[in-house]
Amino acid sequence: MDVAGAGERIAPWARRGVRSVLAGVAAIGLALTNFPLLVLSIVALALVPVPFLGMALVPWTTKLVRRRTDLERRVAARSGVLVARPYHPPPERAVPGGWRRFRWVVTDPATWRDLAWLVPGALVGIALGVVALAIPLYGLAGLTLTPVWIWLGTDWYGYGTVWSVDSVGEALLCVPQGAAILALGLWAAPWLRRVDALFDRLLLAPTRAAELRLRVTQLTVTRAGTVDAQAAELRRIERDLHDGIQARLVSLGMMIGLADELIDRNPAAAHEMLAEARESSGTALVELRHLVRGIHPPVLAERGLEGAVRALALSLPVPIAVDAELPGRLDTPVESAAYFAVAETLTNVVRHSRAHHAWVSLRHVGGLLTMVVTDDGAGGADSAGGTGLRGIERRLAAFDGTMTLSSPPGGPTVVTMELPCALSSPRTTHSFVTD
Repeated sequence: MDVAGAGERIAPWARRGVRSVLAGVAAIGLALTNFPLLVLSIVALALVPVPFLGMALVPWTTKLVRRRTDLERRVAARSGVLVARPYHPPPERAVPGGWRRFRWVVTDPATWRDLAWLVPGALVGIALGVVALAIPLYGLAGLTLTPVWIWLGTDWYGYGTVWSVDSVGEALLCVPQGAAILALGLWAAPWLRRVDALFDRLLLAPTRAAELRLRVTQLTVTRAGTVDAQAAELRRIERDLHDGIQARLVSLGMMIGLADELIDRNPAAAHEMLAEARESSGTALVELRHLVRGIHPPVLAERGLEGAVRALALSLPVPIAVDAELPGRLDTPVESAAYFAVAETLTNVVRHSRAHHAWVSLRHVGGLLTMVVTDDGAGGADSAGGTGLRGIERRLAAFDGTMTLSSPPGGPTVVTMELPCALSSPRTTHSFVTD
């Protein structure tokens, strides 16, 4: 019998159960705060007829309630139940204590759903928390021979299926029963936490109408971000063409004109001009290729996302390991967005992280493309710090994608990007060789 292997399998399960029991105890404490919040909310609503006072108190108490429900949503997420925030966006230039902020709060259906959740949410949380705590404690009592000591002192006791205990042998039967009850309690605790989270979702999650409204708001924001990003990209291309290639082509035309004027009077000087013009045309061609590569890299069209990322990794000064499993190709716009998101992330690694190594993982599972970029640098990256991460978020948001950043001081930095998309069959590319 592999005792060590069994221990390794049991240990994570037991740790999860203990964490869930402790979470149940914390849920009891959190649930007790619901009652004073409800009292404060009722008092604030009752004072609405009082000029200015109720109008200022209602948004304040609502803010406290929303902080409590947001905490409950985070707790539910730890149990694997995602509960989105359903609130209306706040009005612009709303004065605290003013009419617009008061109206924003009281006309939001989520405000009243939060208040309706406070009492039943507290009762369910307390009940399930007590059950999650009581079962393991009862099992622990049997496992630690507590029934034996009680029976020895009182001559009467009952535990589990032995009721009542009439002998030492029957008292000792409490030990295996305690172990079984303890195991049952640890097994059931995560499920009890999940039941609590599912109940929270009934009232704290957005309704169908709220989901549609939030979706419209998200699409409006991402569309505006996409338009701004495209406008900025067009301005960049225009600037590169104007300041780079266009200026070089004008200079090239002037060189050729001067060479044409000197061809009869000074052939040697004309030949020098033409040589400079030939060199300048080559430089212009290189700049044009770089510009085209910035719009849509040819390697991306030829090799797909995996090949383009591998080629990019080889061109950077930091050693980068690429682990990719993409059995097909993405649609061109999504593929381009994914490539530039990875490219911008790796650029940040090179410029800001002081990393010695980096790793890129590309996976497509269940209609979701997951791209993870990790480095062993100094950490401390912040999406608000102007390192291009906000641009990555906007680029991904245009395709309903998301970016998650983990970068504690000292590292490592992990950037996880996800794009919902489908894979097509691998594209066949043809190579043409010319003499």
